[in-house]
Amino acid sequence: MSQQVSTPVSATATKEIVRESARRRTFAVISHPDAGKSTLTEALALHARVIGTAGATNGKENRRETVSDWMQMEKDRGISISSTALQFAYRDTVINLLDTPGHADFSEDTYRVLAAVDCAVMLVDAAKGLETQTMKLFEVCRARNLPIITVINKWDRPGLDPLALMDEITERTGLEPMPLTWAVGIAGDFRGVWDLQKDEYVHFERQNSGASLAKEEHFSPEDALAREGDAWTDSLDEAELVIDGREFDRNKFLDAKATPILFSSAALNFGVKQILDALVDLAPSASAREDKDGGLRPVEAPFSGFVFKVQAGMNKAHRDHVAFIRVCSGIFERGMVVTHSNTGKTFATKYAQHLFGREREVIDQAYPGDVVGLVNASALRVGDSLYVEEPVEYPPIPFFSPEHFRVARSQDPSRYKQFRRGIDQLEHEGIIQVLRSDRRGDQAPVLAAVGPMQFEVVEDRMTQDFNAPMRYEQLSYSLARLTTVDAVEILSNVHGAEVLVRTDGAYVAVFNDVWALRRVEKNHPEVSLTVIGTESPNSSRGY
Repeated sequence: MSQQVSTPVSATATKEIVRESARRRTFAVISHPDAGKSTLTEALALHARVIGTAGATNGKENRRETVSDWMQMEKDRGISISSTALQFAYRDTVINLLDTPGHADFSEDTYRVLAAVDCAVMLVDAAKGLETQTMKLFEVCRARNLPIITVINKWDRPGLDPLALMDEITERTGLEPMPLTWAVGIAGDFRGVWDLQKDEYVHFERQNSGASLAKEEHFSPEDALAREGDAWTDSLDEAELVIDGREFDRNKFLDAKATPILFSSAALNFGVKQILDALVDLAPSASAREDKDGGLRPVEAPFSGFVFKVQAGMNKAHRDHVAFIRVCSGIFERGMVVTHSNTGKTFATKYAQHLFGREREVIDQAYPGDVVGLVNASALRVGDSLYVEEPVEYPPIPFFSPEHFRVARSQDPSRYKQFRRGIDQLEHEGIIQVLRSDRRGDQAPVLAAVGPMQFEVVEDRMTQDFNAPMRYEQLSYSLARLTTVDAVEILSNVHGAEVLVRTDGAYVAVFNDVWALRRVEKNHPEVSLTVIGTESPNSSRGY
């Protein structure tokens, strides 16, 4: 790593960085598929006047194209596959909303995004409660000690009892629910919310089938009682049972011990403004970030950041390559020369943009908490750190352990170069893990994925972006462990097991099932088998 002479940041610049960092709120929405994540993303943008009308009316199958979804597969299937970043101003705050894939098969991409945020909004379907994927993502947030705001969504539809939902949140997450708003009207009869902080009733009225901002009317508790009767008193009684005389404690939220609760219907734009207000008033701003050695990099230090996502093909006009950078300290300025911590090499950031879906805007400056898309920075990979003047390296983003394996082959041998280039590019983006074996040769790499839909994305991108149609051969493996070169010969004759080599040089032992793994552990205790997920994607790249 090259050492550079540090130039002190001026007092004026320091004040500017501290002030701008305090204005930033960088968060992601986590949820189970179909909980309404993309709908909420658009509703938040609508309330901040970023878009004119929301793309949702009655669920994703009836939507216009979602502003955050840009891949054709996303539009065809009504799911979010890739993640993008949206920045907008609300009140005097700069909101950085990192959109994440909603489908479980793309949890690796969501994990990377969660490494780049300071807070998460946990979206819960009022009818289904805490679902499997929500809990998986919650565990990731808990491991990172991320504060979580919980939003009970789809209250305009029949759903569970609100107190039952509070019990489920307490029992399954261990977080103490702290209501900020409470629904007035049972699930399916959403009239408005009691704003506990302001002690007022906010009545919502649907506008333009939910594509426009909902009309809000504000009432005192006395007027709310006269207007809503039993629905109002029931709401107060339920919320009081949850509060149980306790005051709202922001420190508990920031310490990830409690979660603020809000009720909404993102499809109708009910309760969305209250979510934005909670983010501004309660969510943590960008602050000093821990490096891989446990030290803290102050926000006022010279520029630094790390790559949390790499994406290609977002611009139809040409096959560009974008590295998404979370700014951690200092001021990013377009054209500045930064150092790549893995190589010690420098490069100029000539093409820097804000990106959301296919929408692009050139960015000249960015502050801690912001996300910058560096275009054609092809040397960068997920987890790489960048800095100016004072060297720093941020903690790596580990691999997920793959559970699905397929051999990939080009349908047309004459297009092998395009096939090879496409596989390399998709691996570079982190869409798929690529493994190789002497048994199959370099022309038939083994693709490894967390979920089977990743293979469909690879096949689609190979055809559309690289004009290299391919075919798959499914393998029976379902478990993977890191191992050493010594295991290659030992496992070569073991039924239901094999050792493959990852592109970064790591040896990966794969097994048909847990029984095959246990047999090897019993019969060959000398073989090193380490759970995947604790090592860096870049740890063996040989820089």
